[in-house]
Amino acid sequence: MLSLSIILTGTAIGQELTIDTLNQVKTEEEKPVNFKVMPFLSYNRNLEFMFGLIPMAMYSINPEDKVSPKSLSGVAGIYTTNGSYFITFFNRIYFKEDTWRASLFAITGDHYSQFFTDEVDNPGFYDFGTNTTIISAGIQRKLYPGMFGGISYSYSRYHTVYEDQIRPPETTELNGLEFNFLLDTRDAVYYPTSGTRTRLRWLTSPKWLGNDPNSNRIRAEYNQYFLLGNQKDIVGVRFAGSFGIGEIPFEQQVTIGGKDIRGYSQGQFRGDGLIALQGEYRYNFGDQMGLVGFAGLATLYGSATEDFNWDLYPGIGAGYRYKAFKDVNFNIGLDAAVGKDDWGIYFRIGEAF
Repeated sequence: MLSLSIILTGTAIGQELTIDTLNQVKTEEEKPVNFKVMPFLSYNRNLEFMFGLIPMAMYSINPEDKVSPKSLSGVAGIYTTNGSYFITFFNRIYFKEDTWRASLFAITGDHYSQFFTDEVDNPGFYDFGTNTTIISAGIQRKLYPGMFGGISYSYSRYHTVYEDQIRPPETTELNGLEFNFLLDTRDAVYYPTSGTRTRLRWLTSPKWLGNDPNSNRIRAEYNQYFLLGNQKDIVGVRFAGSFGIGEIPFEQQVTIGGKDIRGYSQGQFRGDGLIALQGEYRYNFGDQMGLVGFAGLATLYGSATEDFNWDLYPGIGAGYRYKAFKDVNFNIGLDAAVGKDDWGIYFRIGEAF
């Protein structure tokens, strides 16, 4: 499974592109290559206006393989009016009748953002800028029908400069390993109508790979989907947790906003760990259009601002969907959401979960 996160809120990248697949038998009528150029246009209170292009292609590695989902390759170029930019390459390959899945992801760019601190004489928001480079490659193997296990390696480099030198400039380089497990019983590829998806990941940056400090994160996700009686609309529910263990670098802390929970774009609520629960109603009309309504609740821990820890952060909103790849029910769309003293607008490629 490929998860491309262009976090345009918080320190690392909040617009989320998530591509998930599982076994699906393909028909002879499917095109060998589907190519699309997706426009990107969004806005939030932190990065301001965001625009760019995302050319991407879905294709079959082996035309004789009728089991593997279509592979996906693409490039994303995003610029924001606060001066940030991101260039991303993503590639996910499915082969050997979906026995193997491989991924390659890379991103580079400058990210100008803000964070909240009460550790200074004048508590409030302070700007920072981070030059980011991330390269990641991974492999997964089917262990049992609907069950996969895998490993990936990533190299990350962050150089961060803070406003008014409230913190000294810092450069962080990390060599990370991820061990992951996926149990997937969903009934469809990009737009499931029933079933569950459970994913567990251990992300570690051990000292024997040259890291200082040594950090570990556990990420858990559980999604479930229900097809309603009209056989068109879907209800999805999601639990997600990100648990930092040990000393977590500033750039790898989690920020509320984006995927869990929408409605936060200022980067205010940041910590070492996050727990979120949300639900979404997906209403479909016509051949290629739909509307969504969603609500959720999150909390976090490990924040430098003690009052933020274990508080409740609600989010609620609605969005529009357009079916870009009809043969695989792959949507693009736009979401608007409000949170606790915050709001956000999100251009969506694929579903939120």
